[in-house]
Amino acid sequence: MMTFRKLAVVCAVSVFALNGALAQDKPAAPFTPQSGQAGKDVVWVPSPQALVDKMLDMAQVTKDDYLVDLGAGDGRTVITAAKRGLRAHGIEYNPQMVALAKDNAKKEGVADRATFVEADIFVSDFSKASVITLFLLEGLNVKLRPTLLQMRPGTRVVSNSFRMGDWQPDETFNVTDNCTSWCTAHKWIVPAQVGGTWNLQGGNLSLLQSYQMLQGTLTVGGKAMPISDAKMTGADISFTADGKRYTGRVEGAAIKGSIQGGGSWSATRA
Repeated sequence: MMTFRKLAVVCAVSVFALNGALAQDKPAAPFTPQSGQAGKDVVWVPSPQALVDKMLDMAQVTKDDYLVDLGAGDGRTVITAAKRGLRAHGIEYNPQMVALAKDNAKKEGVADRATFVEADIFVSDFSKASVITLFLLEGLNVKLRPTLLQMRPGTRVVSNSFRMGDWQPDETFNVTDNCTSWCTAHKWIVPAQVGGTWNLQGGNLSLLQSYQMLQGTLTVGGKAMPISDAKMTGADISFTADGKRYTGRVEGAAIKGSIQGGGSWSATRA
């Protein structure tokens, strides 16, 4: 015969087991990111959609591009790019954010073109990208700068708000419609490395390069002429010498181009 004490113990154990079963059956609350939450190197702040759209416009993305977003967060930049028809990939350190971004891509129907990986951007290989987007502090941008400058000439790099130290942007735009904070985008075009001496028929071209900006001297027939308004735009070079505008394209160790008003020029690296 069960005593009252034994019955109370059995009931208590049953209630505890039932509560445990209910707790196990209860689904975990979905992860919801909070603006300002701590990350590996920066806090997470969502990019305004209006700025994301503008950043992609500035990069002049096409379906042939491959975009990599460094610090992908909830995936909105990658997903927006994928909706435009290009392949896009996000690198994100926080595993919960990666899972959220993948889920968002599925919901938007672009999971086949929008991919995400949990990784550290400073040890990741993104060299095959033709477009890089990022929303990091300037110090982190500067840390990434040597890697970015080694990428294929013509690669577009677009940053939300923060610059690249003394590497001046090729374009800056402030979004005023549907944007109240973090509304500035900067774009850089990775320049070909042309610093040094180039031989051309009857002379040479001596170039000093600082990122995309150039200084130097064009010597033809023994006449040395300083160049001005000189710049690299990806693999395209342009400068003025002796009142003539020279334009050309770098292809490996050679440059081929034209001279304003007629004529052509070519050079090979010394």
